[in-house]
Amino acid sequence: MKYIIIIFCFATLTCKSPSEKSSVDLRIVYNVYYDTLNDNYEVFSMNLDGSDKRNISNSKGVDWVYYAYKDKVYFISDRDTTHRMYFLYEMDAHGNNVRKVTELRLEDSWLGSRKEGKELVVAGRIGKEVRHQLFLVDPETGNYSPLAHDTTASFNSPIFSPDGNKIVFRYRKNKRNFQTEKTELWMMDADGNNMNQLTFFPQSDTTAKWHDFHAGSPFWEPNQNVISYMSMQKSNYSIFTINPDGTAGRQLTKDGANEGWHAWSPDGQWIVYDGSDLNNEHYDIYLMRADGSEVKQLTDDWRTEQAPIFAEVKK
Repeated sequence: MKYIIIIFCFATLTCKSPSEKSSVDLRIVYNVYYDTLNDNYEVFSMNLDGSDKRNISNSKGVDWVYYAYKDKVYFISDRDTTHRMYFLYEMDAHGNNVRKVTELRLEDSWLGSRKEGKELVVAGRIGKEVRHQLFLVDPETGNYSPLAHDTTASFNSPIFSPDGNKIVFRYRKNKRNFQTEKTELWMMDADGNNMNQLTFFPQSDTTAKWHDFHAGSPFWEPNQNVISYMSMQKSNYSIFTINPDGTAGRQLTKDGANEGWHAWSPDGQWIVYDGSDLNNEHYDIYLMRADGSEVKQLTDDWRTEQAPIFAEVKK
């Protein structure tokens, strides 16, 4: 699940720290490469100050969290099938109320929701030919319907715009050209029409290898109306932001270390992310303000810890 092996704002902020009490309690949910010998990934959660770390998936195999809508935590898992054959599951931030969401086989991909969590957009597959395609899923019934219909292309990591009318996703026109064609962020209407390219990897940058993320999984932050993503540029991963119209692209985190998969707090004031040294030898979870200041390291473990998200906790 490490970046290097996967193929498949800002004004001064005056908000409270997310660790302080508010109307909504939050936990950080993240992934841990728990047992490398047996390829076992577990989902953990912790308080916003890094305390009370606990394993909330406890299943041999691959469990990987990608998204939360309020107190519902969505993760892919191979627990009921063959190793690395993924289906979508749901639980809360303490690991309770686990249930399988749909019989659609999923890709190793981020996902999003709209209509107050009543509709999900995912990357999934049916059979051998319909792979890396987008689907809409009803999380209550498990029913699904195809959204993308170009089986020669690769669609991955879809998210809805805050109003639910647009979808941003990672896209490669020819899914077989993974060593020569860069995957970029694209946007389209929620019905699958009017596709247009959003990011353009700088042609002058030759530091990213074919398997690196040129434009990694997107996150649409509604309060500041920006789309953030990770990208390997200048020999390291950084978090970048761009406006929904493709303007005002900027690098948010500094060079010198790797900052990758990330999520924004519900109020848009904080970002939680995984960071590592430039050799990708040690991944930990960090929290910082949305302007890149006040960086706090929350984990310090020999295991690989990645892809954190925020999830609400019912009081």
